Amino acid sequence: MSRADAPAASLYHRVVVWLLFLILLLPLAGTLLYSLSTSWSATILPDGLTLKWYAALWSDERFLRAFAQSLLVCVGALALSVVLILPLMFVVHYHFPRLDTLMNVLILLPFAVPPVVSSVGLLQLYGSGPLAMTGTPWILFGCYFTIALPFMYRAISNNLQAINLRDLMDAAHLLGASTWKAAFLVVLPNLRKGLMVSLFLSFSFLFGEFVFANMLVGTRYETLQVYLNNMRNSSGHFNSALVISYFFFVLVFTWAANRLNRDKA
Repeated sequence: MSRADAPAASLYHRVVVWLLFLILLLPLAGTLLYSLSTSWSATILPDGLTLKWYAALWSDERFLRAFAQSLLVCVGALALSVVLILPLMFVVHYHFPRLDTLMNVLILLPFAVPPVVSSVGLLQLYGSGPLAMTGTPWILFGCYFTIALPFMYRAISNNLQAINLRDLMDAAHLLGASTWKAAFLVVLPNLRKGLMVSLFLSFSFLFGEFVFANMLVGTRYETLQVYLNNMRNSSGHFNSALVISYFFFVLVFTWAANRLNRDKA
C-alpha cells in the first residue's frame, strides 16, 4: 500500500469502527429514550420526555433494598477474596513458585462447571442439615468468592511477576525488614493498582450475576438481578429506567478499572 492510499484506508477503518459502534449503541439509546418518554407507541419519537420513571425507581423501597443487598454481597465476597487470596499468592510466588502452574489450573475449575449444575449441587449440600444456608446471603458469599477468584488471581499474579517479587524481598531483607514486614510495607503498595483493577472488574461481573442468586436465595434475599427478573411484567418505562440505571452503575466501575489499568501501563 502506497503512502497516498494510507489516509484513505485509515478513514475507511474509522468509518467501519464508528458504524459498528453506532449499531451496538442503538439498542441502548432506544432503551434510554424509552425510559425518559411519557408514552411511546405509534409514533417515531416519544410524545414527551419525563424523569418520573427514574423518580419512581429510586423511591421504590424494594429496589433500594435489592440494590443495597447486591452491594453488600459483592463487597463482602470481594473482601473475603482479598483476605484469603493475597497471603496465599504471596506464599506461592515467593516460597513455592513451582505451584503457580497448578494454581492456574485450580482457579479455572469454577468455569468448568456450569452455574446451573453448581447451583443444583449446592442446593443438595446446603439445603438442609447443620450447614443449611440456602435462602441466606452467606451462601452467596462463598459462590461469589469462587467466581471472583480467577479474575483476582490472574490480575494479581501478573502484577507480582511485573514487580519481580524475589528481588524486591531480597532488597528489603538486606535493609533489615522481616518477611511479613516487607510484604506489608514494600510489596503490598506495589500491588495496589493491580488489586484495584481486579476488584473493579470482579465487582462489575458479580453485580450482574443472576443464576446463583436466583436459584440459591431467590426472593428471600432479593438481589438487583433477581429484582429485575421479578419486575419484567411491570411497566416497560420503569424497566427501561432500571436497565439504564444498572448499566450506568456497571459502566462507571468498568471505566474506573480501565482507567486504573491504563495508568498502570
